[in-house]
Amino acid sequence: MAGPTPDTAQYRHRDVVPVRRALVSVSDKTELLTLAAALAGAGVEIVSTGSTAARIRDAGFDVTDVATVTGFPESLGGRVKTLHPSVHAGLLADLRLEDHELQLAELGIQPFELVVVNLYPFVETVASGAVGDAVVEQIDIGGPAMVRASAKNFANVAIVVSPESYPAVIESLGSGGTTLTQRRELAARAFAHTAAYDRAVATWFSEESLSEQDLPEHLTIKAERLATLRYGENSHQRAAIYTTVGGHGIAQATQLQGRDMSYNNYVDSDAAVRAAFDMVKPAVAIIKHANPCGIAVAAPSALDPIASAHLRAHECDPVSAFGGVIAANRTVTLKMAENLRDIFTEVIVAPDFEPEALEVFKLKRNLRVMKLPDDWQQERMDVRLVSGGLLLQDADRFPDDIESVATDWQLVSGQRPEPEDMTNLIFAWKACRAVKSNAIVLSQASATVGIGMGQVNRVDSCRLAVERAGNRAAGSVAASDAFFPFADGPQVLIDAGISTIIQPGGSVRDDEVVDAAREAGVTMFFTGERHFFH
Repeated sequence: MAGPTPDTAQYRHRDVVPVRRALVSVSDKTELLTLAAALAGAGVEIVSTGSTAARIRDAGFDVTDVATVTGFPESLGGRVKTLHPSVHAGLLADLRLEDHELQLAELGIQPFELVVVNLYPFVETVASGAVGDAVVEQIDIGGPAMVRASAKNFANVAIVVSPESYPAVIESLGSGGTTLTQRRELAARAFAHTAAYDRAVATWFSEESLSEQDLPEHLTIKAERLATLRYGENSHQRAAIYTTVGGHGIAQATQLQGRDMSYNNYVDSDAAVRAAFDMVKPAVAIIKHANPCGIAVAAPSALDPIASAHLRAHECDPVSAFGGVIAANRTVTLKMAENLRDIFTEVIVAPDFEPEALEVFKLKRNLRVMKLPDDWQQERMDVRLVSGGLLLQDADRFPDDIESVATDWQLVSGQRPEPEDMTNLIFAWKACRAVKSNAIVLSQASATVGIGMGQVNRVDSCRLAVERAGNRAAGSVAASDAFFPFADGPQVLIDAGISTIIQPGGSVRDDEVVDAAREAGVTMFFTGERHFFH
């Protein structure tokens, strides 16, 4: 049913609205007392609830309890306190209309010009691992009602849902009041806030009814803009980076030095971290245009493991490493920093940096140095936007006990490698996951020596990997992210002197591929698991 439609001629223009009465009820009390001091200093009556009122009163500011306004005490453990006509009429009265103004006077209700409300920490409570009633009690009812009422009535009321908006509101107190443009912008933020909140609640209820094998019927992604970037992938595209609630990834990294991060820097840094942290041993990944140009773990006898891993990764393709993005899965040492002194690098990302390493990096002023958050972790799910919607999938991750899993790989040709060679094979298989499909990785001693990526057929990826490896191809192992549809791809590898090939298997021509390996005396494993990366 349509709502009332008053004659627009009745509306009186209101641009600047002085703030005489404010309703303040916040869960996040960041800078609350700064706001309270400004309101009190401007002679604004503060109406508040529960712990918010107590905090303001304890700081020495006058505050009116909402129960005094409603004539009804907070009840049901705080579930009911602001759901009352004396509150909501004061929020919804459109004082551009004379009859609304008269009705308020008849009812003895005073209007609010400012409402400061943020909601119970539902998302944070879920993220903490809480379940059942502990989560249900964090579903805010009165808060969203006040926010929506105030936002609907933006012509008369300024609604604030985040401490980030306090400075602008405080400034408006000294300039006569809030402007219509300001109130409209605050209303837009408020409706986005309640929409995200409701989606989070709906998602939780949906997930509670699902088994571990199901995906949620409703998906909530709440993100806050961290920074506006200079441009996107190209200079004509706008771009910004947003952080998600509960995130622990590259978006939460701390920049220690260098030029501002770009859109492409973030994409490549994320890919580099993903590749480096797939490895358990000290490892470094070098990324260019979202593809690895080198991945390696430290040499067994290295005195400085992370520096060793970097040198071995760099040796894979020094030309492509120029202007690359580097990720290390261990603290970056002085030795590694010195190795980078004469190598042009856009970004280096790591869990930490030795102070001496940072001193070396200061000589490279444009180098972006990014420290991962202490609680960095691999994402459990992958989300990708498509036109009109998005795709959700489990993240492609390797099990922690991959060495045990490897014992179940099917040996279809040749002899089982010695333990050291098997370690190299496992490395190649894990490195392959970080390469865009079709992916072929050649490795020796747990360091890539040739990478073929992003080709539209697998045989070209084989040729590219062999070409980049040069004479290092002989005796190396090869990993393919998906099965070989024909024997021509493996033949390119065999002709280059590859000793062992690992692939998922599953092609209708597996017999032909295996026969080619057997005829050449090459060892071949089927893993039964594909690792496409598009």
